[in-house]
Amino acid sequence: MAFNSLIFLLFFAGVLLLHALPLRWQARKTNLLLVSYVFYAAWNPPFLLLLWISTLTDWYAAKRIVISTGTKKKLFLVLSILVNLGLLGYFKYGAFLEENFAQFMALLGVEYTLSGSDIILPLGISFYTFQSMSYSIDVYRGKIKPGDSILDFALYVSFFPQLVAGPILRAGYFMQQLVAANRRRAEDFGWGIALIVVGLFEKIVLADGLLAPIVEKIYTLWMHTTFVDAWIATLAVSGQIFFDFNGYSVIAVGLAKCLGFQVPWNFLSPYAATGFSDFWRRWHVTLSAWLRDYLYISLGGNRLGRVRTYVNLALTMLLGGLWHGASWLFVLWGAAHGLLLVIERVLRHLFGAVALFHQPAAKVVLGLLTFLAVTLTWVFFRAYDVDSAVHLLGIMLLPGTDIYVADLLDVFTVLAVVGALLGTHWFMRNREFGSALKSLPWPAIALILAAMLIAILLAPGEERDFIYFEF
Repeated sequence: MAFNSLIFLLFFAGVLLLHALPLRWQARKTNLLLVSYVFYAAWNPPFLLLLWISTLTDWYAAKRIVISTGTKKKLFLVLSILVNLGLLGYFKYGAFLEENFAQFMALLGVEYTLSGSDIILPLGISFYTFQSMSYSIDVYRGKIKPGDSILDFALYVSFFPQLVAGPILRAGYFMQQLVAANRRRAEDFGWGIALIVVGLFEKIVLADGLLAPIVEKIYTLWMHTTFVDAWIATLAVSGQIFFDFNGYSVIAVGLAKCLGFQVPWNFLSPYAATGFSDFWRRWHVTLSAWLRDYLYISLGGNRLGRVRTYVNLALTMLLGGLWHGASWLFVLWGAAHGLLLVIERVLRHLFGAVALFHQPAAKVVLGLLTFLAVTLTWVFFRAYDVDSAVHLLGIMLLPGTDIYVADLLDVFTVLAVVGALLGTHWFMRNREFGSALKSLPWPAIALILAAMLIAILLAPGEERDFIYFEF
């Protein structure tokens, strides 16, 4: 039941009607929990058990943590971490680990027969395990107190607008919204619908309609690509990934707003970043913050000296890359970003006081260099295997001589869309999207939304899942 499907629009219409009934707040929250479970079960009903295991484990662990001391307190935290990471590890990385173990044994001359088990990846497990586990960790650290209502906690874990692909919520942020009945204002509902339209436009028209076919055509024929082909396709990947990821997040914010809830914004003009630290403060903000707060800081952050800081940065990004998928490509992608962050730290240590780097023109140059470097790393994210990734990166850095795969229309489309995206990000760099949208006169907003709706209805191409559903 993807957001960009007709069945979801019908489902959400029913949810809005149900939520508008004059019921007690407890009953309305119960309804939201039940429809969230229906939403998740629409993909694969048995995997609801995993969602319930995470929910019950972290609810129980947090309750025990707060009344325990010493070793016993740590044991309940370990229980929460082991259950969540155990589920994530088995379903997401079980087959990957077994395949690589078999290859390692083959290098030693030992034949290992794969079990042949077909492990299905539960939708959204990477998101809800992180979200649920963060509750136990925050209770252990004393940042929040355990809630009094298991209904509220279960709804926090399974709230359907952001359940399968984020944004990743924090318990202290969302559960306080469940204490008292929210008052949905007509203005919030209207802005929620507007955000849903914007998100669908990004996904259906820009990501799927314009850019995805170009990416697939060129990346499929990677052996025959030229310098121009590889760059056009990978620039298209930059646009496709942003519009797909941000489209989902914007829809999630809009859905929540229609129901009277606030969900954090997840992308803050990341392609206007002036450096890689700045990029990760703007790209998938809730995941970046999660990795910082629960992994990087736990490893020691920047408190243990310069070299250890570099190691912690690299390890955090390496594991962040692996979080995205059980593939060496994602490991290489994370390693590349870790290396870029370390290089940036070293350069800032050496040249950070140079006034030139703080001039407006220098920031634009740094921004373009950051974007190009990030674009190069997307090759690992999108390529079919390591061989094709290495080949494409080689072509991008050392021009080849094969025939062109891309045609002039492809080139024009990608340059126009990605150019407009970069221009928008630089314009919005220090602006908040909602405020910027609200600053427009209503006739202009209505005209823009109408044009987007028409484009959505006329958009060609097949219905595609959101990319983050794979994680």
